[in-house]
Amino acid sequence: MDLVSIIIPYYKKKKYISTTINSAISQSYKNIEIIIVYDDENYDDLKLLEEIKKKDERIRIIKNKKKMGAGLSRNKGISSSTGNYIAFLDADDTWEADKLSKQMSFMTDNNYLASHTSYQIVDEYRNIIGNRVARSFLNLEDLLKSCDIGTSTVIIKKNILDDQIKFPSIKTKEDFVLWLRILERDIKIYGLDKNLSKWTKSNSSLSSSTIQKLKDGFKVYNKYMNFNSLKSLYYLICLSLNFIIKK
Repeated sequence: MDLVSIIIPYYKKKKYISTTINSAISQSYKNIEIIIVYDDENYDDLKLLEEIKKKDERIRIIKNKKKMGAGLSRNKGISSSTGNYIAFLDADDTWEADKLSKQMSFMTDNNYLASHTSYQIVDEYRNIIGNRVARSFLNLEDLLKSCDIGTSTVIIKKNILDDQIKFPSIKTKEDFVLWLRILERDIKIYGLDKNLSKWTKSNSSLSSSTIQKLKDGFKVYNKYMNFNSLKSLYYLICLSLNFIIKK
């Protein structure tokens, strides 16, 4: 049974973090390590995390010296991980108890290097308000117009990551860039159509900022994909329209 490293970036999610971590330590797939990357210069919440850490010896905490953002914090967690596989879990999301077991079987049985799953969208009170169905992305063009992969559903083989395939320094859409980088290398991202995660839609979250997402969406295409301004604008419009349709 391969070791799976679970990377959790933490920034001001005190309301959710206990439930999130419990969903990780309660997995039926037991060979895991949990790496929490504390990304807040205010250490008020650290005491809570230290208490949670006492519940399970598989939990480690890394403290950033200064705020780095979710993407770079995940990179730091990956660098210190020892697993053959990397699973991402955001600090306000949760997993079903058999999430890792089902997804790891899906990957190892088929020799897949990257996968994601379907997931449910919940509000701050854990009410289900939406659903996203996972599909396979076999080439770059499949994903360019719509970011349809939930970060907390993704597992990747660690050895596909390198200096080029990693999260960039960007406020939002950092996950989108990584998935595109993976597809650029002709590594397919396979979809497992099972609802194994819950993604929390919070009005206070950075990802809810429309203006920020538009700025970063353009940057994805113009800076990271090296598209010219006109082509970047075209794909940004497609991305935005698809987002509206999904809502």
